[in-house]
Amino acid sequence: MIDDVSRRGFLRTTAALAAIPVLLPADPAVAAQELPDFPTEVALYRSAYRNWVGEITADGLWACAPADPDQVVAAVNWAWRHGWRVRARGASHGWSPLTITRGTPSDAPVLLVDTASHLTGLSLESANSVRASTGVTLEALLTHLEGHGLGVTAAPAPGNLTLGGALAIDAHGTAVPARGEHRLPGHTYGSLSNLVLSLTAVVWDEASGAYVLRTYDRADADCAALLTHLGRSLVTEVVLRVGANSNLRCVSRTDIPAGELFAAPGDGGRTLASHLDRAGRVEAIWFAFTEFPWLKVWSVSPTRPLTSRHVTGPYNYPFSDNVPRPVAELVGRMVSDGAWYLAPVLGNAQYDVAALGLVTTLSADIWGPSRNTLLYLRPTTLRIATNGCAVLTSRAQVQRVVAEFTAFYRERLTAYADRGHFPVNGSLEIRVTGVDDPADVGSQGARTPLLSALRPRDDRPEWDTAVWLNILTLPGTPYAEAFLREIEQFMLRTFDGGYAMPRVEWSKGWAYTDEAAWSDDEMLDAVVPGSFGEDVWGQASGALDRLDPHGVFGNAFLDRLFR
Repeated sequence: MIDDVSRRGFLRTTAALAAIPVLLPADPAVAAQELPDFPTEVALYRSAYRNWVGEITADGLWACAPADPDQVVAAVNWAWRHGWRVRARGASHGWSPLTITRGTPSDAPVLLVDTASHLTGLSLESANSVRASTGVTLEALLTHLEGHGLGVTAAPAPGNLTLGGALAIDAHGTAVPARGEHRLPGHTYGSLSNLVLSLTAVVWDEASGAYVLRTYDRADADCAALLTHLGRSLVTEVVLRVGANSNLRCVSRTDIPAGELFAAPGDGGRTLASHLDRAGRVEAIWFAFTEFPWLKVWSVSPTRPLTSRHVTGPYNYPFSDNVPRPVAELVGRMVSDGAWYLAPVLGNAQYDVAALGLVTTLSADIWGPSRNTLLYLRPTTLRIATNGCAVLTSRAQVQRVVAEFTAFYRERLTAYADRGHFPVNGSLEIRVTGVDDPADVGSQGARTPLLSALRPRDDRPEWDTAVWLNILTLPGTPYAEAFLREIEQFMLRTFDGGYAMPRVEWSKGWAYTDEAAWSDDEMLDAVVPGSFGEDVWGQASGALDRLDPHGVFGNAFLDRLFR
């Protein structure tokens, strides 16, 4: 058994537990020297930056915490005049280098703008819309909506995400209409970006020769680029369309074998598609080297079913939110001793924890307002690296996508293991959503988010569904990048536009070489832009450049992506 010192070391090294950014109050003399003429009304400090898994870090960057949008503008104009770049920071819950890049030195001319400290306003705009500052967390937003009988169809599992960060990368949950289900007014089966009615962003104003706040209606052409801007802008406030809240039942199962759940179409049985038909909302978590996935199925249930436990708050899977000792010890041994061959043991331990935890916490069948079953992931969960892809297809082809992908995934995982290589020690996670239909917001002339992975294809109107595929593994796992490159290239070959096509999930890992993510030139130069179409990519890139012609909102990676 690994000793406690090594175990604690693992938890620190992999950021398995929640990390609080280090804030070092600014020395006025140093600040005056390094940031001359910085607006005195804006709180300034030194701060560390850590992304979700600690793979992208920087120590001692200058950061500020504006009290309101006007102070944001003041900080941005200072940065522009002094040749600095501005990076908005919310919860830092991401994997890809959209905020800062690896190797950013502490003396880099990069200013972090902390949105989460003060940009947290929330108020109802009307009976079916809410005005929200972008530093507010999704949990705070959903709690506010629930108090007024309002909600959303689907949301990401972590409640600590800031709204601005979620909108920047078209964050999503898992939901399509069940058979016979009709969309409620104010709801969407697409991304959260598709709920935006208007937004206020910091943009360049040629007339005044400075950056200013400007509000864009959903029908404005530039709004389409700002709805999913990838960090190439800074949005301070949005108005979201919302609808009546729903009570949801979430039933978890761990007794359906992967061979049945992910079977080829036509095989019958308890397939993923059959659960979609009945409930519309599913998530499968398949731990590596196990046979029985953890399947969650949400269904709209106005009244509590007799067997369901009524939950009055979110985060109802404590065994998942806190790293159990057996799992921590296994992971600690793998990381500290290089015992990556223990991946099958870890996979089975994670499955056992989930299967037992669902029973002992009475959480296998829960019911309550949507927030309480949609939010289930705390920052104290095991922090793990993940790739990400959305496969656009038709609803009728979902099971085919899942079957072909999981068959290849299983075959390659087995082939690697036969060679003594274990590139995956986490899980494969599968979710299914609709696409971003701008008609869902009920606003005349509403435009589709240009860079959302859920943007529909005009030439393929039958592609009304997206299958989200994520493979999770510990940071630093040998052969992981090579394995994920094989997976990525398989998806490009298999889902080649015949009946489906892939798009990257912005916040996760993609563009793999054998050594690293976000590094493959062909993906960056051709495949990723091509997945949206030359015209759409050009519109988005052109608009973002025009609204920020000095490149204040950017970094080296974004410069590379949009060159």
